[in-house]
Parts: sequence; structure tokens; C-alpha cells
Amino acid sequence: MPETQTARQVARRFAAGFALLVAAILAVFCFAPRLAFAVTGARSPPIPSASLPGSLPGLSVPPARPAPPDVDRSDGTTARGSVQAQPAHMPFYVATKGQVAIYVLGTLHVGYADDYPASQPFRKPILGALDASPTLALEISPDDLLVSADEVSKYGACRTPCLPRYLTDALWKKLETRMRGNPAMLDDISRSRPWLASMLVETVDTLKADFQTEFGTETQLQNVYLRPRGRVVGLETLNEQISAFTQLTQAQQREMLAQDLVQTPAENVADVKELHRLWRIGDADALKAWDDAKTEKLARSKQLARQIDNRVVVDRNYRFAARVVAMAAPNKPVFMAIGALHLGGSRGVLALLRKRGFVVDPA
Repeated sequence: MPETQTARQVARRFAAGFALLVAAILAVFCFAPRLAFAVTGARSPPIPSASLPGSLPGLSVPPARPAPPDVDRSDGTTARGSVQAQPAHMPFYVATKGQVAIYVLGTLHVGYADDYPASQPFRKPILGALDASPTLALEISPDDLLVSADEVSKYGACRTPCLPRYLTDALWKKLETRMRGNPAMLDDISRSRPWLASMLVETVDTLKADFQTEFGTETQLQNVYLRPRGRVVGLETLNEQISAFTQLTQAQQREMLAQDLVQTPAENVADVKELHRLWRIGDADALKAWDDAKTEKLARSKQLARQIDNRVVVDRNYRFAARVVAMAAPNKPVFMAIGALHLGGSRGVLALLRKRGFVVDPA
């Protein structure tokens, strides 16, 4: 099936960023149109190893690697000399059950350079957990990510302008009004199904946020995951991830798009920046509470909004929890990195791990 240029560009972000999709507002983190997505990006400099409490199962931190000098960010007006940039705090938890340990990191799939300082891109507990884990589990595997563009185009793009016939006249006119002044983008959006149109609208609204895919958490994690015998695996298949959208009803897909058009582009950008701020603080439950309140505000149909959340977030939470538990073994920790909005709340991954008998604590 032919692809528009935008659909080809945007599709690369889908697999890497889908975890942040709680209703439509989080789609910007999946599809921010910046540099073409690379699975690992450029290698970061060697980083110092870190330590976690020595009692954690499987944790044996190797000797520290030398770190490069701190970058002097001072303007010469103070006597403090060089200032070491601090990595984002980001949500990070340790789940233990006997001698089984699972490290859980909440990710954003795009970000800023300042989120990952070159001298220490992650907090020391996170680096220590990476060093200790023979398995790094992401939402999908790097191999699946490489073929994601074709699959998203196959299921999300159309040969001809198909979107108008999926939408009500009122919703289509609202979309036309939003895209006034950007006819090329409207043409691309018109050749997509409603769920992909929702993602494209969010992309347009967040161009000024200046996020970059090379500073997404998964990319940065793989840059520093240097274990020679370690493996990087997926917690779900590409087909399972895409199906969360393609199996939505037309009414549910229209609800996604309608939510994107409630606020002005500037208001949507402000929300994205607030989400990023909360992620840097690192409280998974606070992130989830903020997102729930946002969805409540944007929802045109509360019932449809709940159904979307169940499909694209909650169902996958259960899958993530079950599969990471199956991967973990005594003294063989698994480091799980998934979208931050999958972690918190009563049906989040952290709660599901507790229901399986794990003790879960922030680190």
C-alpha cells in the first residue's frame, strides 16, 4: 500500500512511543517529527557504574568505569567553576519477590538533551540496575521496531483520501479548520484512518515543543546497556501493539481524534511540557492522576474514552506484567522499560506486580 511522506516519517515513531498513549494527548511523544528514529542512536561516552542496596537479588555491580570530565556550563560570573548537569529523575522502581528482582523504569519516547547529561545520562540506581540485569525488556524488540513503518502504513494509511468518509461532517470541518494554513499536512491526514489521523494532528500541535527522538529513554538506555552477554527483548509483538488501535471501533477512533481538537495547539503543547515536567520528577502515580484528569477534561464521550483507555493502556498493562514475571528468575533480574503512564494507578504495572506478590518500592 502506498505511503504518504508524512505517514512514512511518522510511522517510525509509532512502535517506539505507543506506550505513552493514554487517550490522544500523549500521542505527541510517539510522533514528534524530528530526526529519523534510530534504534540505538550514537553511542554515549562510557559512564560510571552505580550501586543499589547490596541485598537486592542478583545485583552485583562491576567496578566503576571512568567518566568524562564535567561540562563547564557556568557563564564565568560565579566562583563555583564547572556545574554538573543532573539527569532526569524519572519514575524508577524495584520489585522483589524472594530472590527475583524486576527493575521498572517509566520512559518517555522523545525528550531533550538535558534529560540525559553526557557524563551521567541516568541516575546511579538506574545505571546499577542496568549493569546487574542480563535482560533489558522494552515494549517491542529492536527487530520489530525496524519493520514498524511498513506495518503502520499498511494498517493506518489509505491509497486515496479516506478520512472524510470515516468522520462526521462536523468533525471533518473542525479538522479542516485546525489545518487551515497547512494544506499539505491536511492532505496527508486525509489519507489516514482516524487513529493515525489523531497521531498526526498531535504531531502538528507539538512542532514547537522541540522534543527529539534521539533523546527518548529507550534509545538512551540501549546506548549504555553494554553487557556483552545481555539481551534486549520485547514484551509484546508489533502485531499486538498495532492491534490495540486497529481493533478500536470507528466510534472509538473518532473519539480519539475529537479529543485532539478540543484545545488549541498552544494548549496541547503546554500539556505535553507539563507531562514532561512530571516525568522528570519521577512519581508514577502523580503522572497517572494527571493524565486521568486530562482525559476526563478532553473526553467527548466518557464511555468511549474509558473503552479506549482499556484497549490501549490497561490491557497492555496486564500483558507487560505477566510477561516480565515470566522472564524473571532467581538472581537473574530483568530491567523493564515501558511508557511512564503504564506504571501508576490501580490497574498500572506496579499495582499488578504487587498483586502477584512482589514488594515494589521507588528507587
